[in-house]
Amino acid sequence: MEVARDADLTGRVAVVTGGSSGLGLETVRALISSGASVHVPALDPVAARAALSGIDKVDVWPIDLADEASVKAFANTFLDRQGRIDILVLNAGIMAQPLFRDTRGHEGHFSINFLGHYQLTALLWPALLAARTSRVVVLSSRGHQISDVNFEDIDFVRRPYDKWLAYAQSKTANALFAVALDRRGQASGVRAFSVHPGMIVTPGIRHLAQAEFEAVGALEPDGTPVIDPAADKKTPEQGAATAVWCATSPALNSLGGVYCENCDIASVETERPYGVRPYAIDPEKAERLWQIGAILTNLDIAIA
Repeated sequence: MEVARDADLTGRVAVVTGGSSGLGLETVRALISSGASVHVPALDPVAARAALSGIDKVDVWPIDLADEASVKAFANTFLDRQGRIDILVLNAGIMAQPLFRDTRGHEGHFSINFLGHYQLTALLWPALLAARTSRVVVLSSRGHQISDVNFEDIDFVRRPYDKWLAYAQSKTANALFAVALDRRGQASGVRAFSVHPGMIVTPGIRHLAQAEFEAVGALEPDGTPVIDPAADKKTPEQGAATAVWCATSPALNSLGGVYCENCDIASVETERPYGVRPYAIDPEKAERLWQIGAILTNLDIAIA
């Protein structure tokens, strides 16, 4: 709310995937507080509407990011009703889950965190262009530091499955996606950013084992989340701040394709446990990933 306080979003249209819980919900609240109308595509629309009840200027739509037909259905219906998007926040995602595959056979983290959002953005591209000046904010994570994208075996067909490697490469993919997308949108006024929100205990990661929380000191003895922003342990409101900053800050008016954390552009680091790894913002890797997305979805955006 503090980040969005000085932004006048009156008349602006935002789309926030996963906007009914955790970081997404706080992002929605902040954007609406500054005057935007917000659309929330959600896997469970009934639960999403309940979570968002009492919040004005928000519409909920059904979507399953792992289902190509569902993403297409949402995009087509949305574009029939709404001609522009000023802010697109690609917030929905999964973290460190057991192996599962989408209907096309792609590993679940890659499918939901990257591929579904790639398809969604490509389909909504006309609405982003129609706004003339728009922003796409992609939720990455410091978890990208665990792994680059393994282009030789993205779907864990030839290597043993590891849920943390799967999550990490999907978050590296999210950062690379912002780099490639910004290259395509810059000349038309569409800028893209990737974000590390911080370590936040949300319903989406409650499935992790107690030992995994203890290993990173994420929980108090009574089971409540540790809140220590200096150590990157944040509330959902604090975690959403950087996404809101990327969506609204005038400081980014002439920038794009950057990885941000703590309401700032992150430093490039090779060893220290913060910032962005060089491989996650490498333009050649970004283009290689983009081509994979284009082939798998049969959707592309030309570089202007």
